[in-house]
Amino acid sequence: MIRLEAATVMLQWAVGGLAFLWFTTRRNEVGAGYGMLLRITYGTFAVIAVVLGNRYGLSIVREASSIAVAIAAFVLIRNKRSKLDLIAPLLGIPGIIAAGISAASDGSGGDVVVSLLRIVVGTLFLGAVSDTMLLGHWYLVQPGMPRKLINEITNAVIYMWPLEVVVLLLPTGMISVLNGTIDDGWDGVLGWFWLASAVVTGVLALVTRAALKERSYSAVMAATGLMYLAILTAFCTDIVGRALLA
Repeated sequence: MIRLEAATVMLQWAVGGLAFLWFTTRRNEVGAGYGMLLRITYGTFAVIAVVLGNRYGLSIVREASSIAVAIAAFVLIRNKRSKLDLIAPLLGIPGIIAAGISAASDGSGGDVVVSLLRIVVGTLFLGAVSDTMLLGHWYLVQPGMPRKLINEITNAVIYMWPLEVVVLLLPTGMISVLNGTIDDGWDGVLGWFWLASAVVTGVLALVTRAALKERSYSAVMAATGLMYLAILTAFCTDIVGRALLA
């Protein structure tokens, strides 16, 4: 059965993106405009999560958490103290946990643990990939930023990628889709599509890191373009996988 709650995905995206906003700004080497851009973007995503949750299936903890994330993001929109950027993602944790527990296929402890692992790792994975692309664009605005900033967040994507794949392989996982134990409704096509997306995401992340080894400014733009593609394949990896296993 293919089922995935859009409100949960939007909350994940907001929390993950805001978490990696702090990761990037923690040394105060990025202009204030970057923080404003991301707080507006992800605060809006949190609002969308609330709207979708109320429209398609209310979860009190998740929606309350989404509201708190949105309020924190917009209240701190002009924040210049990087530590305060931790507030919004921390407020999102209860909603993420509640969504993970709700997504468990039954009440067994093992399934709950696996579900929580998938939603937490997925949150960080989607946030890292999205922020890498956004940070790459910010070099157009602030070209003097240290190259280490985009190198670090690209490395974060590379480290998160195998974790994302592993948690989706944990039983009952994507292996059951690939071998036909779980019917994807498309004669196995979606399972292989997930596998291709997972592999391509890892390859794109590695190629991005290789591109960033070049000293020229165009290397950052090339890396940004690669991460555009990685966002598509990363979302397919996470969302298609969890939808098939829901």
